[in-house]
Parts: sequence; structure tokens; C-alpha cells
Amino acid sequence: MGLFLRWVFAFLLLALTFNPTQWNYVRWSAANYMDETPLTVLLGLLLLIGYIIYLRATLRSIGGFGMFLVLSVVCALIWVLYDWHLLTLDNNNLNTWIGIFALSAVLGIGLGWSIVRRMLSGQYDMDDVED
Repeated sequence: MGLFLRWVFAFLLLALTFNPTQWNYVRWSAANYMDETPLTVLLGLLLLIGYIIYLRATLRSIGGFGMFLVLSVVCALIWVLYDWHLLTLDNNNLNTWIGIFALSAVLGIGLGWSIVRRMLSGQYDMDDVED
């Protein structure tokens, strides 16, 4: 459940920042920056904090090469679904959601990698040991 929640929060972070609907920070801030400058800056900083937490934890746990590997597996999965005609890439909105899913998978796995490692190996990381 912990790994799933980490992925959900990564997905929400990315989707709140940008998605194909009108309900995202990028479009809202572009339309309301002049009238709502303080709120735009506040929300942007909160999103930035979320990205820093996720990216820092992901880089520390799986590193750049691990991020590349996870993204490669997700892209290969998308390729297989496309090759089996279960997925079409004609819809730009769907492509954006697929990109959000792929990036959220990388961030979610990166943040929860110690959970995955513990499930696979049965060994705890030093950060997981309680006093």
C-alpha cells in the first residue's frame, strides 16, 4: 500500500502541475498571474517543494541510471500495448496522460524503492530501522 500511495502522490503532483484539462497550475497561473500573483507564487513554491522531495529521494535511492531503467521499462510496456493494438497514440490528450503516468511511475518507484528492496530481499535499509 505504501508504494501505491507514493505513486498516487507523484501522479497528483505531476497532474496538478500540468495535464490536458483546464484544471492545472500551468494554465491557471498563465491566466491569473497578474490578478493573483501572491497565490501563484505560493502554489508554485508548494509544487516546487513536492518536486524537490520526490526528485531528491529518487536520485538518492535509484540514481539517474535507475530512473532511466524504470522509464525504459514503462516505455517498453507502452510500446508493447501499442504493438498489440491495445493502445493508440493518435489522441494528444491521452499521450499527455501516458507521459504523466510514466513520469509518476519513475518518481513513485524512486521514492518507495526501499519498500521494494525490503519486499524482495527481506533486508531493511538503515533509514528503516526504528529506535
